[in-house]
Amino acid sequence: MASSVFFFIFFLTLSSSYLPLSVFSATVVEDLANLSPPPDFNTTITNNCLRDPLLRYCNNTSSSPLDIVEIFRSTIVASHLCNESKNPNCVESFPRIRIHGRPKTAALYLSFDFFWKYCPLTVVDIELVNNSLKNGFPTNVLSCAQIRTLDLSYNQFSGFVPVQDLSGLPNLTHLNLSYNRFSENKISDSEFFKRFNASSFIQSGVLPNVKRYKLKILVLLIVFPIMVILLCFCFGWLCIKRPDYLPRTCRRSHKFTFAMLEAATDEFSDQHLVSTSNTVDIYKGTLRDGTETKIEVYKEKVSSEKRREFAEECEAVFKLRHKNLLRVLGWCNSRNMRALVTEWIQGENVETWLSSSSALSWRRRLRVVLGVVEGICYLSDQWPEITFDLTTSSVLLSDDNQDPLISHFKVGDGNNLSTNIFNFGLFLVEMITNLRPDMEQEDSERRYLEYIRVHYPDNLERVIDEKMKIDERTFDQVKQAITLGLMCTDKPPLKQPSLTQIYDLVSSLYESSLRHH
Repeated sequence: MASSVFFFIFFLTLSSSYLPLSVFSATVVEDLANLSPPPDFNTTITNNCLRDPLLRYCNNTSSSPLDIVEIFRSTIVASHLCNESKNPNCVESFPRIRIHGRPKTAALYLSFDFFWKYCPLTVVDIELVNNSLKNGFPTNVLSCAQIRTLDLSYNQFSGFVPVQDLSGLPNLTHLNLSYNRFSENKISDSEFFKRFNASSFIQSGVLPNVKRYKLKILVLLIVFPIMVILLCFCFGWLCIKRPDYLPRTCRRSHKFTFAMLEAATDEFSDQHLVSTSNTVDIYKGTLRDGTETKIEVYKEKVSSEKRREFAEECEAVFKLRHKNLLRVLGWCNSRNMRALVTEWIQGENVETWLSSSSALSWRRRLRVVLGVVEGICYLSDQWPEITFDLTTSSVLLSDDNQDPLISHFKVGDGNNLSTNIFNFGLFLVEMITNLRPDMEQEDSERRYLEYIRVHYPDNLERVIDEKMKIDERTFDQVKQAITLGLMCTDKPPLKQPSLTQIYDLVSSLYESSLRHH
C-alpha cells in the first residue's frame, strides 16, 4: 500500500511540477484537450515501475507512445475525480470515488475508459448513486479489482449483472445494486449470492420479485382456474348453441341449432317468412358466413322416436348430390324445432315461369321435364327411402342455365314409387296445359284430370297452352307427352309405366325436338 500511496503522490506531484496552475481550475475536458505528457514522462514512469512493479501500468512500459499518452491522461482524470469525490486530502490519498445526484458528471467519468484501465490502486470505494445512469452494467469500474465497496443504487441500469466478474473481486464486501432495472439472474443458489444479503438487490430486478411471484401464484391458483372454467363454459355454449362461431375444423357443418336458425332469420320474423301451410313454414335465412338459405320448419310435434327417424332421414338427404336436386346444407333436430336447411335459389319456380312470356317453346319445356325425370330416377335408384313433393310450384329453376331443381323433400315419410309416378304425370300435364287443379275444391286433382281426359285425344287444342305455338309435328310430340302423363295418373298403379319407360320416352321426345329445331 505504501508504494501505491507513493505513486499517487508521484503523479500529483508530477502534474503539479510539469503542468500550469490552471490544471486544478480548468475542467477535466479542457485539460484533456490541452495538456500533453512532459518530455521525461516516460522515464519517470519507468523509474516508478522499478520501485513498484505491481503498479497497473507497469506491464505497458515498453508499449507505444499511445499508451504513455493514456497513462498521462489517466493522471489528469484521477486528479479531477479525486477532488470531485470530496476526498479530504488528494495530495496524499485517493481512496474513494463518490458521485451522488450528478448525472452528467457521473456519465462523463464513466466514459473515460483509459482512466478505469489504469485505476489507482488506492481506490477502495466506488459510489455512483442516484445519477439516472442508463444502459448496461458499467463493467469498466470492475478494472478497480481492489475495491471493497461498489454502490450503483438508484440508477436505471438494465441488462444482466456480470456475476462472474463481480465474483472475481476478492476484497468486495459491500455491494448495492438496488433500485435499478436489471434483468433477473438465476443466482439465488450461487456462491455470489451468499456473500451479500437481499438488501443489496432491493427492487433491482436481479432477484425474483416476491410480490410479483405472489401475484403469479394468485393467478395460477385462483384466476387461471376461473378463466379455464369460463373458457370451457363459453366453448361448451358455442358447441351447443352457436357452433357456427367455431372454426370449420371444430364443427359439423350440417348440424344447425335453434339459435343458429333464429339468428339467420332475425328470430323467425315475418320479413323472412316466404310461405306457410298447416305443416311447414318456409323462411329465407342468411347464415353467419353470408350463405343464403331456405329453412323449412316443420310444425308437427313428434315423439323422440319420430325425431330419431327424422335425423336418420336428414342424414340421407344431406348426402344427395345431383344437378336436378336442391342442395341440402343440413338440419336442426332439437326438442324445440325440426327443420331442413337447403340452398337458396333466386330463380323462379316452374309455375311462375309457365305464366311468363319466356316459356313459349315446347323444347324448353321438354328440357325442364327431362331434368325432373333425371332427378326422380336418381332418388328412386340411389335413395329409395326419400320422397319429395313434385309440383310446378315446388320445382325451381336455377339462375344460370334454368336447370330444374326438385326442392321439397318430405323427410320422414318414406318413398312410394307409385305416388312419385302419379305426381310426375300430373306435373307433365301441367307443363303442357299451363292449367292447375283448384286446390280449394274437394278432390281437385281428380276433377282436373277428368277435364283433360274429356278433351283427349280429339280436342287437345282446347287444353294445350296456346303460348307454345306448335306445328303439326310438334303437336304429335305433345300428344305423346299428354298420353304419358295420363298413363302415369291412371289407377290402379299396375297400369302406370315404369320410370325407365318414362325416361326413355321423354329423352326421345327431347332429342326429336332438338332435331326439329
